Formats: sequence, C-alpha cells, structure tokens
Amino acid sequence: MSELTLKEDGPARPGASPATRPPSRWSVKLQEAKANKHAYVLMAPYMILFGLFTVLPVVMSLLISFTYFNMLEFPKFIGWQNYSRLFLEDDIFLIAIKNTLLFAAITGPLSYMACFIFAWIINDMRPKVRAFMTLVFYAPSISGNVFFIWQMIFSGDRYGIANGFLIRWGLILEPIQWLKTEVYILAIIILVQLWLSLGTGFLAFIAGLQTVDKTLYEAGAVDGIKNRWQELWYITLPSMKPQLMFGAVIQLTTSFAVADVSIYLAGFPSVNYAAETIVTHLMDFGTIRFEMGFASAIATVLFTLMVGTNLIVQRLLRRVGE
Repeated sequence: MSELTLKEDGPARPGASPATRPPSRWSVKLQEAKANKHAYVLMAPYMILFGLFTVLPVVMSLLISFTYFNMLEFPKFIGWQNYSRLFLEDDIFLIAIKNTLLFAAITGPLSYMACFIFAWIINDMRPKVRAFMTLVFYAPSISGNVFFIWQMIFSGDRYGIANGFLIRWGLILEPIQWLKTEVYILAIIILVQLWLSLGTGFLAFIAGLQTVDKTLYEAGAVDGIKNRWQELWYITLPSMKPQLMFGAVIQLTTSFAVADVSIYLAGFPSVNYAAETIVTHLMDFGTIRFEMGFASAIATVLFTLMVGTNLIVQRLLRRVGE
C-alpha cells in the first residue's frame, strides 16, 4: 500500500501533477463556447453580416489609405503621403475639420441634452398625450423634404420668411442672402441640425425612462432623497445607463457625420467652403474625383475622431450617479 502511495505521489514532486494543474485559459474559453454553442449559432448571421459590411470595409479603408487608388489601376502603396498631403497641403480639409469639430462641439452636447430633457418631460404625461408628443418631436427627423421648409425661411429674396419679418419690423432695408453669406451659413446649418436631432436617441431615452423600476423612487424617499433632481441623478440616470450610452453614440456620430444639411442648404461646395465638413470633403474626393486612397485617409481620420470622442463620453457617463 505504501509502495502504491509512493508511486502515485512520486511524479507530483517537484512540480504540480498534471491532474491537479489548473486548466489553461484557452481550454476554459473552449468549454464555455461548447456550453453556449446555441447562442453562437443564433448570433452567427448577424456577426457574419456585421463583419462583411462593417468591420471589413473599415479595415479595407485603412489599408487603401496608404495607397494611390483611382478605381482604374491597381492600388499602389505610397505610405504616409495621403496623410501628409491631407494635413500639410490641403487647406480645405483644415476648414472642414474646423467646421466639423465646431459643429460637433455645439450640436452634440446640445442635442443630447435636448433629447433627454424632452424625453424626461414627456415621460410624465398620460399615455395618449405622451404618444402624441413623442410623434411631434420625432417627426422632423423622419421628414423627407424637410430642407425645403428651411430654404423658404432663409430664402435670399423679399419673399423669404426671415427677410420678410425683418423688413416688416424695420430691422433691415435689403434682403439678406442667408445661405450665400459666409457669416451666416454655419450658424443656420447648426440650427437646422438641432431641430432635426430628436431622432433615435430621443426614442431610446423614452424607452429607457419607461423601464425604470418605480419602487426605486419609494426606496430612495426612505433613504433621504428629497426632490426630483436627486431622483434624476441617483435613480433615473443610473437605471438607464445603456440608453444613455446608446444615445451618446448616436448623437455624436450624427454630429460628426453631418453632410446632407450642408449640401441641401448651402450647396456643394458652399460659398468659400463655409459649410464644408469632413464628410462633404470625403464625398468630393471619393465620389467625384475618385481618389479613393486620399478619400480613405479622410475616412480614417473621421473614424478616429468618432471612436476617440465616443470613448471619452462613455468614460464620463460611467460616473453618472456616483
């Protein structure tokens, strides 16, 4: 019996026995994958489509940004020349990035706060009134020909609504070319974008507010919460962090990717590139000049700005309720 014990215990020294050695990380991951194989099968169609139409285009754009590619010839590797040309030689891109950052710094936070404030106010209304008000605020973001209204408001003749009121009140004597004057263009586009901003993020906030457990407010009152602002900070916002994250991503992405408003109102290109954004600059080189390598470099810069800003905002939102 002692010999058998010695034989069994002998190989275990000086190192650990294979039988008692902890499993490797990869074996644990493999066991978890086998245990959850049905979930992976259900996720596979989405992940395949996401990889083909999102991840792969981003990777290909990054690779093409280091080449000269005109859609006719095979891409030719040129290293960092597209990026050096972009930041050192392209003065219009510098205007575009300045406009885009200014646009995002104003419309991103303002539209985000407006979405939440309006959603918070509407959430306390009766169900039928809430549904109607949600439609009223959400309607501009899904209106197809909405830019036509703003073109009428800021028309450059006497029949424009803004010019008509200002002339009638005696504030101006001659009509102002709102959409052809460099000073006014960017401010008008920011105004229109704010009006259009109550979209998907607004609906996400409405849904998030509806899922907050009402018993938490009763427990908070017992714990010393005394007013609506404390309820908002300590109960409401922490309970809807996923919706806050989603809304932040949507609003920031929209503010960085603005293009349609600029093109429809100010033209393409706008006067002295006053309304030029990174996306319109990308469209210029990608869909008109077919300099795909240079356009991919612009897209990579825009992608980096979006990802970096979203990471910063998500880190800030994790502190909500602390």
